[in-house]
Amino acid sequence: MQRVRHRQLELAVAANPPKGGRGKAGVLGIPEAKAWLRHIAGAKGPNDLAAEVIDTGRLLERIASGPVMAQALLNVAANKGAPGEDGQPVEEVVSNVRSLLPKLQHALLTGSYRPGDVRRVWIPKPGGKGQRGLGIPNVIDRWVQEATRLVLEPIFEPLFHGSSHGFRPKRGAQTAIAEAKRYVEEGHSVVVDLDLSKFFDRVNWQRLLARLAQRVSDKRVLSLIHCMLKAKVVMPDGTKIRVVEGTPQGGPLSPLLSNVVLDELDWELDRRGLRFVRYADDANIYVRSRRAGERVMESVRRFIEGRLRLKINEEKSSVSHPGKVHFLGFRLVTLRDGSVHVYLSERSHRRIMQRIGELTPRTWGNSLEACIEQADAYLRGWEAYFDLCSRPAASRWPHYDAHLRRRLRMIVIHQRKRPRYLYRHLKRRGVSKDSAAATAWSRQGIWAKSNMRGMHRAYPNAWFAERLMSLWETWKRRHPRQSDIQPVIDGQQYLLALG
Repeated sequence: MQRVRHRQLELAVAANPPKGGRGKAGVLGIPEAKAWLRHIAGAKGPNDLAAEVIDTGRLLERIASGPVMAQALLNVAANKGAPGEDGQPVEEVVSNVRSLLPKLQHALLTGSYRPGDVRRVWIPKPGGKGQRGLGIPNVIDRWVQEATRLVLEPIFEPLFHGSSHGFRPKRGAQTAIAEAKRYVEEGHSVVVDLDLSKFFDRVNWQRLLARLAQRVSDKRVLSLIHCMLKAKVVMPDGTKIRVVEGTPQGGPLSPLLSNVVLDELDWELDRRGLRFVRYADDANIYVRSRRAGERVMESVRRFIEGRLRLKINEEKSSVSHPGKVHFLGFRLVTLRDGSVHVYLSERSHRRIMQRIGELTPRTWGNSLEACIEQADAYLRGWEAYFDLCSRPAASRWPHYDAHLRRRLRMIVIHQRKRPRYLYRHLKRRGVSKDSAAATAWSRQGIWAKSNMRGMHRAYPNAWFAERLMSLWETWKRRHPRQSDIQPVIDGQQYLLALG
């Protein structure tokens, strides 16, 4: 493979390609390039494209085929990921797809393709405890990984255990929590909470490739995956590290490989007759007594460390009650009447309160509308994930709505700088002279002012309802049968109590 400025494939493109059309070197505009890719991919879905494969001894030809490669690049472009170590953005690869595709296909089929280095970035872990390392491959490598995933996933997916929910089609946190809730309702009220320590960094390549070889007879594909695993990692300070184990998080193929590794654990737990739910490297095993839980914890630890050559994170693993265990952001609480309800975990509660504060800083320098738009986007994603919370848990959501509205009112006060400017602003918003003066010239701080009558008159809840998603109102619309009872405490009363 030729390298130009550390690029994996030489780009024969104009220095300033014309927008929306083809240049002299075949450069396409993004919409035109995507339309061309969709035409090559055809009307079939990605799983249908790969499911046609029967002979696993010739999988590389399928991976390098036009329809699979086209669909793979469309998927990579949809993810809008950051550039890799070579600095090549997704848009540039998409624009040059007509010249890049035949080069990449030839490189794959002749065995001359070599993955580039992986850029390591650090992101904070949820809760602010430490950092998690992500590996960002070059866009060309993500393209190849996604094509490989599209072909391999339909081969392995039918073999995975039904209690595995992470990174699988039509499965996710919602299906995992539903299964866990069923086990608790059946009387398995003790949970063995397992967390694998640095799982993605400790996957044993020999065992992984051996598991893949059980279903993939094309040694060229196994060699291709091995090359991907061996790609050097470039640290933020520029240091290159040679890796000998692990599957770096950040690549499209890594989730599938992790499920291939841990599928052995799933079937071992099934062989022992245990009820469990696994999502990636987090697994919960449900038993009837604490004594049974401690026994299971010890035996499973021996299997994981001895057979899989992985390690359990002792700090995050425990034998406990489902109501105390944080699993995918939720916890399962059994009420006095014996009913089991899905609650937010305390960690998730702290996280949303922290995030609301981050989205609405007191010193916000942009318009209030821009702040509302940013907060609204976060709330919509948050609500879509946590929508399965049951009625007792959702009664806490009006507090989040009210807290966010109060912080937005606080921004209004801070942006007015002086009491007389705030007074004039409130008057323009239709607030009476007395109420505006009492709010503007109050000797209390900005936080206290944000909850005064003048601010509520100027920016009532109805004003926010037209511009900002309400978690509580959205939950009630989606769960009409459970929403006929008012929250335990009104959000406004809650904030007054805090003030």
